[in-house]
Amino acid sequence: MAEALDQWSEFNVAMLGATAALAGLLIVAMSVNIEAIMKSGTLPARAAASIATLVLAIATTALALAPGQPGWAFGLEVLAASIVVVGFAIHAARTISQDEVHRGTARERFAKSAAALLAPFVYLAGGILLLAGATTAGLWLLAVGAIAAIATSILLAWVVLIEVLR
Repeated sequence: MAEALDQWSEFNVAMLGATAALAGLLIVAMSVNIEAIMKSGTLPARAAASIATLVLAIATTALALAPGQPGWAFGLEVLAASIVVVGFAIHAARTISQDEVHRGTARERFAKSAAALLAPFVYLAGGILLLAGATTAGLWLLAVGAIAAIATSILLAWVVLIEVLR
């Protein structure tokens, strides 16, 4: 496992820096309108899911850089962190589906929820594959998860920042 992780070190360094910078920027951007965000029925849950997903990407890419780590330990760390963030994503999805103000169609509610669920579930699958010994497939899923975390977090944060101004 250590050799496989070594091959991903440059990717993990790049993603760690990118996700950490993005998380900081999003927290600052959201803090400007925190009172309005907190008054909304759905925006706090979306903001939390966005930040939690970025923290998942930060944690997994940082842990992947830890030297001499056994593969099972890394897989367990990814799995545990993913479960926590899946909880944030499910809470956001439930909050969106129960929103009485902006109900929309079932398709619209699903689309709004899917963004919060995508990256954490990809990480969850990657952690399971790592624990099962499918190292290459697990690491590729973590890479996809990291990119999805950035994309979906930007989308969720954008919705929060735009909706607060409506």
